[in-house]
Amino acid sequence: MFSTRVTELFGIKYPIVQGGMMWISRAELVAAVSNAGGLGILTAFTFPTLEELAAEIEKTRELTDKPFGVNITLLPTLRPVNIDGYFDTVITAGVKIVETAGRSPEPYMERLKAAGVKIIHKCTAVRFARTAERLGCDAVSIDGFECAGHPGEEDVTSLVLIPLTADAVKIPVIASGGFGDGRGLVAALALGAEAVNMGTRFMATKEAPCHARVKELLLTASERDTVLLLRSFRNTMRMLKNPTAEKVLELEQQGADIHQLEALISGRAGLKMLESGDVDSGLISVGQVIGLIHEIPTVRELIERIIKEADEVASRMTAGGVFRPLRIPADDKR
Repeated sequence: MFSTRVTELFGIKYPIVQGGMMWISRAELVAAVSNAGGLGILTAFTFPTLEELAAEIEKTRELTDKPFGVNITLLPTLRPVNIDGYFDTVITAGVKIVETAGRSPEPYMERLKAAGVKIIHKCTAVRFARTAERLGCDAVSIDGFECAGHPGEEDVTSLVLIPLTADAVKIPVIASGGFGDGRGLVAALALGAEAVNMGTRFMATKEAPCHARVKELLLTASERDTVLLLRSFRNTMRMLKNPTAEKVLELEQQGADIHQLEALISGRAGLKMLESGDVDSGLISVGQVIGLIHEIPTVRELIERIIKEADEVASRMTAGGVFRPLRIPADDKR
């Protein structure tokens, strides 16, 4: 019952897409998602060289024979990035699904299409989704304000943004921002989306390559434990609230420029945090969905539970009589 244009377009079993997460979306996690019936997505810029990215693509192929994609984010960076080289590497490797984000993917569309690549563009506003459709993207992933990473500058939540986007474009819409269980999947489909994108929820799985203390922190954090940084630069990031994030916010409010913040917001500092488990150092991107995370399952257990919950919710809605919502017991984080 959960077959959609997204599952048909990408050849996957379930309408669940794993978000591209810097440092975390590596072969083991990506393959686990694809093997469990979803769409796993590598993050290209996790790998400092083109050779490392090519090797990770091959490693993913060794771990799964199911479809997977690669995310290439077109946002400003503190250091020069050979974006053309990353696109060429993905195409040469024969990857057939690419997720772009940030700036318009227009300069790369011709070569992606010529290589038979299906393109998802990640958007934060309806007008960007319309542009992506006009350029020839095959699907859009729309980020509500709840999402991790870069929610855009308009602060429109998923509940409003998803149906607006579904009404505005003819290509499939993937709902991103605030999704972590079967209730959310059914809600996204009801709002007009044809899949959900989950990043933060997949961080708290056994296959996610981050320190156990980081995963445990996700279990204790609530939906109130995120903070918005770099708003003054119009490059807003939603991050987990910790001493580093609070220091960045303090300096930003004092008028610091981006170079004064560089050491704190550096991706390398975030990688060190994920590897060492020192949860007070570095920044880690999480969405407000952390309030719904209560355990650390395997990826397969998570996806199968989401589908089971979604089945139950859908059945309750169509059974007639008094509707009784599905409630998922959890410790109170508040």
